[in-house]
Amino acid sequence: MYFNHQTIVFLNGNWVPASQAVTGLYSQTIHYGLGVFEGIRTYNTPSGTHIFKAREHYQRLHYSAKVMHLPLPYSVEELIDISYELLRLNGLTDAYIRPLVYGEPMMKLLPPAQTSFFMCAWEWPRYLGNDLLNIMISSFQRPNPKSTFIDAKATGHYVNSILATHEAACNGYDEALLLDINGNVAEGPGANFFYEKNGILYTPPKGSILMGITRATILELCQNNGIEVEENFFTPDVLKDADGAFFTGTAAEVAGIKAINGIPFKKQWPDTIGAFLYDEYKKLVLE
Repeated sequence: MYFNHQTIVFLNGNWVPASQAVTGLYSQTIHYGLGVFEGIRTYNTPSGTHIFKAREHYQRLHYSAKVMHLPLPYSVEELIDISYELLRLNGLTDAYIRPLVYGEPMMKLLPPAQTSFFMCAWEWPRYLGNDLLNIMISSFQRPNPKSTFIDAKATGHYVNSILATHEAACNGYDEALLLDINGNVAEGPGANFFYEKNGILYTPPKGSILMGITRATILELCQNNGIEVEENFFTPDVLKDADGAFFTGTAAEVAGIKAINGIPFKKQWPDTIGAFLYDEYKKLVLE
């Protein structure tokens, strides 16, 4: 699914066939989960292949690497250039790009002095599919923000996401919604969360969430279209009377939600602010 015998990847300054790319089994990232990554989409637009918000993604990658004490030897501009070359070498236009900074062999519980850098790309449909989602409130919480840099896109953080997603699937749901340590709604396993009530959008603020780039894009679209948004903490109880809700993320884009814990929203999806923003987001990325 992710590569074939023709796929080329970037690994530590070299272009190599994906089938020949190797790494050490003693990497601290494999053993302890200390690594950082990004997920970036590229679209085939009338003006050519365009990586959506490449600069913002690579600025966040640099931030994540910095706070996790992982050396990243490429500048934002260099990373953008590598990304476009990666797409060219693989003949990709509509694609998903995955850069990864991971540790060299080291078993101590200290950040590694050296890292490896890997970048690959593949065609990937919308992560949560095209149908409206039935989601559940997860029994797993988002990590305590005082336990880590929760706003870094770190590999180890996604163990929490895998557990929540698996729990939801085992219970017959499409996706999970996690709470923070105080019982407030935080986010999905891999996407930010918005809900609508009486013409206003609500979304959790900075604290226990990853400050998503798609989330920021949605806030910009709301500002440009006169849609009021409130960033505040709220418990899942308020969702019982909500008009609609959706997830946002680079992989998921804008994904509409049908029901939470079996309780449907009051409005039909086409009548919600989320549906409007879905259309506006698609227009924006395809400009």
